[in-house]
Amino acid sequence: MQETTLIAAAMLLFLILDPLGNIPVFLSLLKPVPEHRRRIVLARELVIALGVLFLFLFFGRYILEFISLRQESVSIAGGIILFLIGLKMIFPSPEGIFGDTPDGEPFIVPMAVPLVAGPSGMAAVMLMGSKEPDRLMDWSVALLIAWGATAVILFSATKLYRLLGPRALAALERLMGMVLVAISVQMFLDGVKGYLALPVAG
Repeated sequence: MQETTLIAAAMLLFLILDPLGNIPVFLSLLKPVPEHRRRIVLARELVIALGVLFLFLFFGRYILEFISLRQESVSIAGGIILFLIGLKMIFPSPEGIFGDTPDGEPFIVPMAVPLVAGPSGMAAVMLMGSKEPDRLMDWSVALLIAWGATAVILFSATKLYRLLGPRALAALERLMGMVLVAISVQMFLDGVKGYLALPVAG
């Protein structure tokens, strides 16, 4: 049961990181970067994104306590954000999921944040760490698996783009969007169920 939960967490994080959907955006962002620096920039941004996600995984529950937010609120908010991103993956706009991107060599924004470590990813790892803090090692492994798979895909972005083509990538992204929408609805309902189960004050 524990192994299934770990795999499910890794799959959820992989879907949220959306490497296939990010391929065209990353290729566009890296185009003006000198060829000898592209892999260096990509590796740097991926490491920064991983650091941000680990920060929210390990310290998210303390952030929640500091600002007096309940886990149920994060679950509901995360579900809403995930739902909106899933919809944009299913019905993409010309400027992409996160809008226009700046020219020049990217640094942190927008590649690391929010393209890889986006609000839904931060909310997901924060929720994992705050709901079951005794399983931080499991969630760390799940995050590393999802991040590793994302890194492999993004480092192979040019080859995958040529191999699959824009239509196949778009179809895969829409499929991932459908799965994300279903997960987001479940996350939202779990948050509402948890909130309704809270004892009434007074």
